[in-house]
Amino acid sequence: MPEAKSVAFIDTSLRDGPQSLWGMQLGTSDIALGIAPVMDEAGFDAIDLFPLVAIDWVVRVHRHNPWQRLRRVAAAIRRTPLMVGGVLRPFGNFPDAAVNLAIQTFAAIGMRRVRINEPTHDLQRIFAYMKMVRAAKLESVVALIYTVSPVHTDRYYARLAREICKAGPDRIFIKDVGGLLTPERVRTLVPAIQKSIDGIPLELHSHCNTGLAPICYLEAIKLGLTTVHTACAPLGNGTSQPATENILENIRHLGYSTRLNPKALATMSEYLRDVARREGLPEGAPVQYDGSYFSHQIPGGMIANYRQELARRGIADKLPALLEEMARIRGELGYPIMVTPLSQYVGVQAVLNVVEGKRYNTVPDETIHYVLGHYGPLAAPVDAAVKAKIMRLPRTRQLAKWDAPQPSVEQLRARYGPQCSDEELLLRVFSTNPKTVDEALAAPPEQADHPIAEKPLAVLIRELTRRDSPAYVSIRRGDFSLTLQR
Repeated sequence: MPEAKSVAFIDTSLRDGPQSLWGMQLGTSDIALGIAPVMDEAGFDAIDLFPLVAIDWVVRVHRHNPWQRLRRVAAAIRRTPLMVGGVLRPFGNFPDAAVNLAIQTFAAIGMRRVRINEPTHDLQRIFAYMKMVRAAKLESVVALIYTVSPVHTDRYYARLAREICKAGPDRIFIKDVGGLLTPERVRTLVPAIQKSIDGIPLELHSHCNTGLAPICYLEAIKLGLTTVHTACAPLGNGTSQPATENILENIRHLGYSTRLNPKALATMSEYLRDVARREGLPEGAPVQYDGSYFSHQIPGGMIANYRQELARRGIADKLPALLEEMARIRGELGYPIMVTPLSQYVGVQAVLNVVEGKRYNTVPDETIHYVLGHYGPLAAPVDAAVKAKIMRLPRTRQLAKWDAPQPSVEQLRARYGPQCSDEELLLRVFSTNPKTVDEALAAPPEQADHPIAEKPLAVLIRELTRRDSPAYVSIRRGDFSLTLQR
């Protein structure tokens, strides 16, 4: 074992935890504004706060302005670096000018790190995004997105890491979105990557879908990896990241130290439990090993959404058939990594195949674009029969010579409104419903809806005043008296 050293923690309790376990039912500031000062004292190396692809979700579902949210959180968390980004080529292949403006806007608001998750490991796009991040004076954190297939070998990832390092990223992380790493694979993969990155810090981000992620974290730490992504217990485990408390306890037994503040961590976890109880949302729990994930490889947040949607439609029993079809499609399409947006493309195609009863009878444009290589290089060739069927489609012939439009910021502003500020312009570019953008911009500033758990009296007063039944609430303690009437 390497000489004992400190292990750093990237907190995902505001981003991947709610996305994986709660289907993003609460927005970032629904959670963050009440606990931000405590999080800033917890000793995290960084806080993963917001994915670029969530702009449309926040506007469309919550009718809130995400830039306003991020600004308020950044004002409350000043010591700890805030990390944003993720897939910088969201649904619809948005122009580079818009992505660049978004990165600049993140920097102006107070974000300090940008995750770069390129779904097909398109090196030219990765290099372009790193250049944008560097120009904004932010740190770049580039993902090696892990999957299991005949072509995604240790050699594949070592070669990819070497190529990325030539462009000078600040950090590299293994992103195991499906929770597919095993301890055995960690022992070969981590050293192979470490030898290829010339001392650039290496981080590990995994999900607990198969139940193996906590063990994989410990194996990676023994091999010299010093930064892991975790979520506080209420939003760890399940399909989320390993629980911070569990990893912290285990690395101490291994002789490693950490900068984490146990008191702040406990306060944060209790606060998140209080939010979960109040909103009727599940807390993450350790899961038993599930080998089926190695077939369908559906990300944690996506499978949670599928379960909710199928149950809502009364067809929850269709989930096993849907997962089986996804696994089959993935092999036929050359083993795309099941990460946003490719996992959604595979999922939509699977739903169509299952519902229509004829495979590839209907093929969405996104599947065609992928097969044509418009979204980046394919890891392996598409199944010959499936490709032939798709290539015969009239729509494929229409899209064969398609190039992603690359309008400038000036052209985008001319399209959406010359008077648009940068923030409003980005909302309109990345959102799918203009009406909801108008509503989000007109909404009043948000308030922290969840008081910190250390103040139970404030919680009691607020909850009592929300109820219709009591005519008044009276609180007495010694000479102090408070009466609230309707």
